[in-house]
Amino acid sequence: MVNSFKTKSEIFKNTLNVPQNFTTENYPVAFEKLDFFRSAFNSIMITAISLFVIVICTSMAAYALSRNKSKLSNTLYFVIAIGLLIPFQAIMIPLVSFFGKANMLNRPGLVIMYLGLASSMAIFLYFGALRSIPQSLDEAATIDGASKFQIYWYIILPLLKPTTVTVIVLNAIWFWNDYLLPSLVINKEGMYTIPLKMFYFFGQYSKQWHLALAALFIAIVPIIILYVFLQKYIIKGISDGAVK
Repeated sequence: MVNSFKTKSEIFKNTLNVPQNFTTENYPVAFEKLDFFRSAFNSIMITAISLFVIVICTSMAAYALSRNKSKLSNTLYFVIAIGLLIPFQAIMIPLVSFFGKANMLNRPGLVIMYLGLASSMAIFLYFGALRSIPQSLDEAATIDGASKFQIYWYIILPLLKPTTVTVIVLNAIWFWNDYLLPSLVINKEGMYTIPLKMFYFFGQYSKQWHLALAALFIAIVPIIILYVFLQKYIIKGISDGAVK
């Protein structure tokens, strides 16, 4: 952050010290070159839609798996948990190739990929949290005439709030800052996210570090604010989602 208030020449001369000639000129220039409002809108849309789909799909899946005691349910959970051990880099080329042939690149394809890649961790956390919720709540609600979906939506999901916040924050940080997957999937400049726009500051023959650092600080402010406000829920959600 300190270097974002320096000129380009001063960054190379005086990298670790405070600015000798304090300047804020980097910020408006970086803001303009980022096309901040458009790129921020794209980042927000992709992040928000992905998070909504992930929370609903994975919490429902974890709920079904945790309440079903069959061998098939245990096998499915084991297979999903194994997904935590598979790095994205091992499957990214065939994955992007498949979505390209299916004509599902750009925003829709990216959301679906995020759902698949984030599901294992989210289901793992939700499953652990659900084991601490007694099944007697489900039985009491069933006696009162509630359907399975009503039990999930009105009883179970509110009790999973700390875990949901944890899933949202961990994945929001990933989606907001992700460069690799969007660079492979998004091929329309009008849909570029903030990380993709960031690389405009790095040319083949020159690197505008003073503008890049200012843009980087602008980009991380929303995530910092989100983390500060939701910190207590993150800690509780991780502990609730731990295997017991």
